[in-house]
Amino acid sequence: MTYHELNAVFLTVAAVVAALAVVRVLVAGAGRRARVAGAAAVTAVVLLALTAIFDNLMIAAGLFSYAPHTLSGLHVGLAPIEDFAYPVAAALVLPGLWILLGGRRQRP
Repeated sequence: MTYHELNAVFLTVAAVVAALAVVRVLVAGAGRRARVAGAAAVTAVVLLALTAIFDNLMIAAGLFSYAPHTLSGLHVGLAPIEDFAYPVAAALVLPGLWILLGGRRQRP
């Protein structure tokens, strides 16, 4: 199994969760939409930046490596682009689950 196939599974699940959350937010109203979208965008940027930094450091330190035939060949520094699917999935799934499971309730 290549990283692309593995990433496809994670990203598909993440996309379904995010889509369900978007539907719920659309029903909730405009005020919540902006807050949720902003929080998800900030989360994605932070996770992608941290992944870029720490994956490059760990690969440079020799903590792990990848079989070249499982990668696309695209890299951000030393980190293969495939490593960035997990933070994208997390940025979709975690806020999505928070919304779908009720999150923090607002006081009246």
